[in-house]
Amino acid sequence: MKIGDIDLGEKPLLLAPMEDVTDASFRVLCREHGADMVYTEFIPSDGLIRDAAKAIAKMRTSDSESPVGIQIYGHIPESMVDAARMADRAAEIAGGHGADLIDINFGCPVSKIAGRGAGSGMMREPDKMVAITKAVVEAVGKPVTVKTRLGWDDNSKIIVELAERLQDVGIQALTIHGRTRCQLYKGNADWTLIGEVKNNPRMHIPIIGNGDITTPQQAALAFDRYGVDGIMIGRATFGHPWIFNEIKNYLRTGEELPPMSVAERVALAKRHLALSLSLKGEPRGIFEMRRHLSCYFKGLPDFKETRMKMVTTLDPDELSEILDYICATYS
Repeated sequence: MKIGDIDLGEKPLLLAPMEDVTDASFRVLCREHGADMVYTEFIPSDGLIRDAAKAIAKMRTSDSESPVGIQIYGHIPESMVDAARMADRAAEIAGGHGADLIDINFGCPVSKIAGRGAGSGMMREPDKMVAITKAVVEAVGKPVTVKTRLGWDDNSKIIVELAERLQDVGIQALTIHGRTRCQLYKGNADWTLIGEVKNNPRMHIPIIGNGDITTPQQAALAFDRYGVDGIMIGRATFGHPWIFNEIKNYLRTGEELPPMSVAERVALAKRHLALSLSLKGEPRGIFEMRRHLSCYFKGLPDFKETRMKMVTTLDPDELSEILDYICATYS
């Protein structure tokens, strides 16, 4: 699968952009464990054009993450164009590697985003969505991609026609989450419309499916049944960056890898901690990886007290001691 000149190989696996999840430390880990492409957390276009420090910092990527996409969102055409131009120059503005492509978020369902017409709120204004996309494509030199949903609600699943329109204004890949905005993350993702987009003879850009891929078997079924070019994985990566290697091994051999041992998970959690601290310092480097910490050790028996200690301390030495205790107790 190719996005512009970016060759991701056959049946690539992509890390979904997620706010407060896919920071630089986690992106590096996912690339090391088999992700073929990663994305920044989504970045508000108005924050970029105001030169907000937090928004600028989110554009900083490293060579070890590449290929990496910078994702932006917003609902004001002029702001989106200006933000896209900044993302196009991310290496110059924020330092580091910069962007290999620019992704537009038309999929975020949370009320504070969609309610003001950004993210999946744009599903109610498809003409405006297409116009913004066209303007962004024309404003930048890097490939532009879009991530979106099936529609606003069950009565407006417009993705098949919308995909054609987005392709026609120049995007070079489309990621579809198999839910409507009104579903949020409830119910089951519907891949049938994703497959319909992929099998539409008018479509020639890569179609990437997203939603409810939590096991190697589900990934294999999605590729085989719906014919998608790639799969994007989101929530199943929390504290589980090696899921990409698990899926790749299953696609290649038809066999599951043995579960990662507690000692291996502890070592990975320590590496994650070290990366996060090196990038963000104390205490932010600890605070912002808490979402992952307990997930690294999901399923361990009698773990509640240890989990509480692990996700409340802001002392790196204490956290390291807790991780050593987990390794000694459960290995």
